[in-house]
Amino acid sequence: MIEYSLKALTADELSFKVNPIKATPDTKFEIKPVFTRQIRQANENPKMNIVILECKIESTEESPKPFNLHTRFVGVFEVNNMETDEDKRTFAINATETMFPYLRAAVTNLTADALINPLTLPVVPGSTLFPEDRGPNRYTLNFDPKVVN
Repeated sequence: MIEYSLKALTADELSFKVNPIKATPDTKFEIKPVFTRQIRQANENPKMNIVILECKIESTEESPKPFNLHTRFVGVFEVNNMETDEDKRTFAINATETMFPYLRAAVTNLTADALINPLTLPVVPGSTLFPEDRGPNRYTLNFDPKVVN
């Protein structure tokens, strides 16, 4: 059975920028955060896995937003007994569930500190945040030795 423990968690990037948008008081903006996740195995120790979880909200010409926001958290996990693809999928989901509350709090705090209505992301299970985790055996973990050392 797979075993893992979080050894370190850092906020690698926290940024908030107000966008100068001319809008009427009744204008409604569609705020859809984009989440990404990368999982990499450390070269020097295959038991150490680095998980990068990001949330971005960016204004575009097609979809203007009153602000841009970017949060990136890096978690270092020690993982034992991760042998099958199902173990890798389980780890990805559990690591996401472990880190997501910190990312969620950072988004709320960044927006509150900017003196706007705080944006509170919903509480979601780790298995529903990313489409590749929603079905059985859909997650694949690539170990690229050139990416993280």
